[in-house]
Order: sequence, then structure tokens, then C-alpha cells
Amino acid sequence: MFAYIWPLALGVLANVVYQICAKSLPDGIHPLASLTVTYLVAAAASLVLFFALDRGGNLVREYGKLNWAPFALGIVLVGLEVGMIYLYRAGWQVNTGFIVQSTLVSIMLILVGFLLYREQLTWNKIVGVVVCLGGLVLINLK
Repeated sequence: MFAYIWPLALGVLANVVYQICAKSLPDGIHPLASLTVTYLVAAAASLVLFFALDRGGNLVREYGKLNWAPFALGIVLVGLEVGMIYLYRAGWQVNTGFIVQSTLVSIMLILVGFLLYREQLTWNKIVGVVVCLGGLVLINLK
């Protein structure tokens, strides 16, 4: 059970801290300048964790297993980061901006799952999308 729950808990905690950090960036700094520091720190932390968690691991051998996905992920991550930073700079509140974005992403992923991965599109999921859309309306009422 722990193996099932800990990644979820880590993801939730990391997302909460991420939103706080993204909202707390200084107004005067260019988002891409701050991201250079962010990704240098992330690269260093990844390197340290690789060797700490995989004693005797061979980084060069692991790099030999790469495909297109990590390279695309790097570009996509910049889009995610810049989008979130500008979302907050545009005036979105931390308690609604991420929720709206995540809801829309979730709806899109239901379609992606159905179209690309042949995952089932059930009535429960369709009703869930309608409920989510209703929630978006409610959360954005002023």
C-alpha cells in the first residue's frame, strides 16, 4: 500500500510547494532567467539523488537507454513553468489558477487517453467532465 501512496503524497506536496514558489518569484526577474537557476538546481539534485539511491549506478549506461521523451519533456517543462509564472503574473490567485489549469488538463487527458491509448471513455468519465466544467464555472464566479 505504501508503494501506491507515497508517489501520490510526494506529488501533492511537491505541487503545493511548487505553486508557492511560482507565486513567490520576484516580479522584476525574467521568468526564463529564474528557470536557468531552477534547472541547474534540479540537475544537481537529480545527479546527487541518482548516486545516493542507486549505489554503483552507471549514469553513462543509463543515458544509453534514452529515447526522444526526456528531450521533449525538457522543452515541455519550460512551457509548464513559464505558463504558470505568467498565469500568476496575470493576476490569477493561487487558489484558483492551478485548479482551473489542472481541471482543463484532466479533461484533455481523458481525450488523449481515449484517442491515443485506447483507454475506455465511460459514462462516469463523461459525467465527471461535466461536473468539472460546472466546478470551473462556480470557482470563477465573482
